[in-house]
Amino acid sequence: MENKKQILTRSYIVYVCMCVFAISILYRICVIQFSEGKEWKAKADAFTTSLVSIDAVRGNIFDVNGALLATSLPYYEVSVDICAPGIDEKVFKEKRDSLAAKLSTLFGDKTEREYSKILNKARKDKDRFVILQRNVSYKDLQTLKTFPIFNRAKRGGLITLQTNRRERPFQLLAARTIGMSRPGIKPVGLEGAFDSILKGESGKRLMQKIAGDVWRPVNDENELETKDGNDLYTTLDINIQDVAENALMKALIKNQASHGCVVLMEVKTGAIKAIANLKRVKGDSASYTENFNYAIGYPSEPGSTFKLASFLTLLDNYDISLDEKVNVGNGECMYFDRKMKDSHAPKNSIMTAQEIFENSSNVGTSKLVTKYFSKDPKAYIDKLRSFHLHEKLGLSIPGEGVPRIKQTKDKDWYGTSLPWISIGYESNVTPLQTLTLYNAIANNGTMVKPMFVKEIKRNGNTVKKFNPEIIADKIVKPSTIVKAKQLMEGVVKNGSGKGINITAFKVGGKTGTAQILKNGNYKDEGFSSYQATFVGYFPADRPLYSCIVVVYEPSKGNYYGGLVAAPVFKEVAEKVYSSSVDFIKPVNLKKDMLTKSPEVIATKSEELSGLAKAFSLPVNKTDSDKYVSQNRKDTTRIALQEISIESQLKKGVMPNLTGLSAKDALYLLENHGMYVRILGFGSVKKQSIEAGQKVGKGNKITLTLS
Repeated sequence: MENKKQILTRSYIVYVCMCVFAISILYRICVIQFSEGKEWKAKADAFTTSLVSIDAVRGNIFDVNGALLATSLPYYEVSVDICAPGIDEKVFKEKRDSLAAKLSTLFGDKTEREYSKILNKARKDKDRFVILQRNVSYKDLQTLKTFPIFNRAKRGGLITLQTNRRERPFQLLAARTIGMSRPGIKPVGLEGAFDSILKGESGKRLMQKIAGDVWRPVNDENELETKDGNDLYTTLDINIQDVAENALMKALIKNQASHGCVVLMEVKTGAIKAIANLKRVKGDSASYTENFNYAIGYPSEPGSTFKLASFLTLLDNYDISLDEKVNVGNGECMYFDRKMKDSHAPKNSIMTAQEIFENSSNVGTSKLVTKYFSKDPKAYIDKLRSFHLHEKLGLSIPGEGVPRIKQTKDKDWYGTSLPWISIGYESNVTPLQTLTLYNAIANNGTMVKPMFVKEIKRNGNTVKKFNPEIIADKIVKPSTIVKAKQLMEGVVKNGSGKGINITAFKVGGKTGTAQILKNGNYKDEGFSSYQATFVGYFPADRPLYSCIVVVYEPSKGNYYGGLVAAPVFKEVAEKVYSSSVDFIKPVNLKKDMLTKSPEVIATKSEELSGLAKAFSLPVNKTDSDKYVSQNRKDTTRIALQEISIESQLKKGVMPNLTGLSAKDALYLLENHGMYVRILGFGSVKKQSIEAGQKVGKGNKITLTLS
């Protein structure tokens, strides 16, 4: 009995404890549900939703004429909420198969049956977010919105998330200069230099985390709207860029060169009109790509193009005569234990300074420099540094190479340094620095900084305009400029650059051939590598453009600048000259004013009078509703005489239509019921029904135009 009582007591205690525990749980549920519900719901939402940054549409990059160089194209991640409230069971069953068929046709990655399975499964599992396709174009998205179910607007369950992809419409052209902007990679080129201006201001969008670490937008609208980036207008001309790129490509393939660059610059402003950098694709001798900006980021020993700098120091410090004679012997000389040689043996052992420069004599140049500067080499170096060859240009594009002009106090200054520096060795400059020096001579001594950007615009309105920057107002004396131009024009006329053979205009420039230092030697594995250069300006009598071409490591036997690089310069220069109005002489100068009236075609007198007024051409007054032509008896003004075309047609007689514009002839004949066939373009030259014959409605006439 006692045991039974103890057992019952213990059972009651357990029962009471369980009841208390159950009541506690129930109480806690009620507290969480009703008292703390809002707080816990907010905490849950904080873990499953988040404000995600949305990138703004990046600004466009244009060339100087408004051609699109880089733009951001919208692409979309397309998903579906097939369980959306607007899609009831009836709509789903009726439209499902047609939607699946259209999805299969549009994307082509799955069959109609596979898309039907995806939609059925999502509906069955009540899955509110199923990704259908990524990287959908804007055009395809608009098509998608017309599909069954999706054409119900917001009730159609279509969910889109926009991303932007950077595209270059002209692909390879100026690719490295334009640069790139990709997620996770630091932008380079203009994209990198003006990243903050192009990228705009990011927005915010509320996203919800669902199964599988997938995020879906909560709303169709952004919580904070993006602010699109500004547009960049460059100085590049895509037409000239195309010519430069192709000319360089042909030269690299022809000479089996490793890489090369070409830059065209406007003399007065420093505006870069074209810049091409090509490197051979490994394993393919006929393919080249832009993967490094050699023009601005690759300093090297320039070779003979540096001789201009040496001659500028001689001319400016000592005003040497271009007729000064130098004994170059057989084209060889010794400086201590090192032999210097000319690339070709000279025709004469005695050469003038002009001939030394024209024929790019190493011996002659070094002898002139050592003659005047051997006692004070620092004066020579200081003069070179006054040309700003030792410092960066401070370009707007990042990645500029570090130049070097050796100084006399440097540890690696040797007794042979002065003569070797004078011919372009033991110094490092970039191609663009060399071009900037030559451009300064073409610009009468004013050195301008190369510029790549013209202005920044927003919604078509100018935000900032970039003006030319002057590095140095006068780098040398005016008399030095005159002699320097004479030297460079002599190179093309008589010397190493005469093979350029441009007859339409004069060119001033300099060839350059330099051995390339590899692994501390000028011969790597027994073979020498070279870089061929041509740099100059045109037209020589009124310089408008300067240009440099550098071809690295040509391997087809030719490696001289005049043979390898000069043809590229020629092709670019001739194309620019033939397509630019800058080279055309003005026709409205007093000495060139018209003394004879121009030929005119027959037309309405009011149209011809208006045209004559616009060009300030003398013309007599006539009735504005008449057809007229030029009376050649008066050659000093446009003297118009009436043509009785309409009156003849009214009488049923075919008039003489010769000289009449196609538009007017068509108008007149069709107004009188005739069928007209036009051959060619211009003014009427021949008519199938001769003047004077009877004509009427329904007649067919063929007009042959000039």
